[in-house]
Order: sequence, then structure tokens, then C-alpha cells
Amino acid sequence: MINSNQRAYLKKLAHGTKPVLNIGKDGVKNETIIALDQALNSRELIKIKILNNNLDDRDQLIDTLLVNLNADFVQYIGNILTIYRPAKEATIVLP
Repeated sequence: MINSNQRAYLKKLAHGTKPVLNIGKDGVKNETIIALDQALNSRELIKIKILNNNLDDRDQLIDTLLVNLNADFVQYIGNILTIYRPAKEATIVLP
């Protein structure tokens, strides 16, 4: 679990990055979880774009992703979700 200072630091780091995956009308499937897990292993901090054609409840979708990926919520603005999970050999050092 990250605190508010760490969350602010991660928001600043994520500001210039682009989403690594789009979640559309098909929602969250096993393949989506596997792809996001691999992205988190290599990057630690990722953005996910939730497209407008996704009919799932946004809060439930976010909770599903966080639980399945064992990740921390950083922010959700517009349709962009940012999540964080430290890697075994962390490259991001939190304050």
C-alpha cells in the first residue's frame, strides 16, 4: 500500500507516459491480465486506457484489475488509469 506522498511522486513520474494497453468492449479477460502483468514486471508503473465502448462498471473494472494484478491504484483521470506494482528488482525508488 502506498501513501499520499508516494502516490504524488508516482503521478509525477507517470505524467509523460502513454497508455500501454486499451481495454475495450471485450472487458478484462485472462489475456488482458497476462499482458498487464508482463508490463508491470518490466515497467512497474503503467497507464491503461479504458475506451468509451467498454460497458463494464468502471469502479468494478478497476477493482478487478487491482486485485488480479496485486497492484496499487495511483490515479484515474478521464479514461486513463495509472497503477503501480514494485518489481523484484525495483527501478522506481519511492520517497
